[in-house]
Amino acid sequence: MSRESASPASTRTTTAEGDSVVKVTALVAGYLPGVNILNGCSIEARKGELIGIIGPNGAGKSTLLKAMFGLVKVHSGSVVVRGQDLTGLKANKLVSRGVGFVPQTNNVFTSLTIEENMQMGMFQRPKNFKERWDFVTDLFPELGKRRAQRAGSLSGGERQMVAMGRALMMDPAVLLLDEPSAGLSPVKQDETFLRVHEINRAGVSVIMVEQNARRCLQICDRGYVLDQGRDAYTGSGRELLHDPKVIQLYLGTLAETLEDEGR
Repeated sequence: MSRESASPASTRTTTAEGDSVVKVTALVAGYLPGVNILNGCSIEARKGELIGIIGPNGAGKSTLLKAMFGLVKVHSGSVVVRGQDLTGLKANKLVSRGVGFVPQTNNVFTSLTIEENMQMGMFQRPKNFKERWDFVTDLFPELGKRRAQRAGSLSGGERQMVAMGRALMMDPAVLLLDEPSAGLSPVKQDETFLRVHEINRAGVSVIMVEQNARRCLQICDRGYVLDQGRDAYTGSGRELLHDPKVIQLYLGTLAETLEDEGR
């Protein structure tokens, strides 16, 4: 099988503005003044796309999502969502503008029921609760069946489902997922990736930071490899998965077994 090389980020072409749901340009951000984690990172998600972000530890992957969601100070660059510059807006404002975010940890209200967690996701638009509840429980029927169960009694994978469901309650144009498979068993990881795929098929653009680089690239439309706070490589998931440089630098031998396994 021939392999196509993924393009370095500096040489990629851009799409028409009308196709873009989220466009991050030359983002510089960090937790402390004068200490930058992101050093000019640029990514884009088009309508209906599932975008995967991978890279070594400390590359700035989670920081990127937090900066996009107003949780980390942006020093320069821009975050544009559906044509509007939302750079530096607080999280509650971003939610109302079509951005959903699921953090890696502490992502549910453990003392509340599943239904109450969904209600918290709709606190800005409570009148639309039934419509959005029907959408989320159609996507994840288990949430409807267990609506009265407290979130604190759920497994890690089940909590992740609740967190995703709550983030979908405000009908986001884009959903930001920070390492949704972290800490889960292989079986639960597969279930989580299936849920992400179902969310995307329902029409929501998804940007997912993921530690399981190989699995992430298998399901995403396009991927970005971050390194030292910059987007070092980009391409389709398949291109990145089979690119010799990406394999050598970021995937090790994981991707080399792909064809042998018939995936």
